[in-house]
Amino acid sequence: MLVRDAMSTVVLTVGPAHTLRQAAALMSARRVGAAIVHDPDAGGIGILTERDILNSVGLGQDPDREHIHAHTTNDVVFATPTWTLEEAARAMADGGFRHLIVLDGAEPAGIVSVRDIIRCWAGTRAPQPV
Repeated sequence: MLVRDAMSTVVLTVGPAHTLRQAAALMSARRVGAAIVHDPDAGGIGILTERDILNSVGLGQDPDREHIHAHTTNDVVFATPTWTLEEAARAMADGGFRHLIVLDGAEPAGIVSVRDIIRCWAGTRAPQPV
């Protein structure tokens, strides 16, 4: 199976000036664990995950005052829709992360998570969030 078979094509995109609380609310409403951060000043496309928000709150930082740009991962490993699920899983395991932004050319086409891959391998594809 390929990444295109597992990835979520409906993705949440946020800006660097949003607060962590705003991002958390949007992620919760969409039931997603990661958001694409579009920040032209920081090199383009980054990712914010639920773990980034959790780490900030765990440090005692105020989610109403912390902005996404301070918690975004900009050194991102990108997948393509034609990667195998094994390639995606290997990249995640080697990099120690659970989400890959999928690029089709230079544009985000989706996100694939460890959970997406497991669902495909187990044969139980869940509906995509809206």
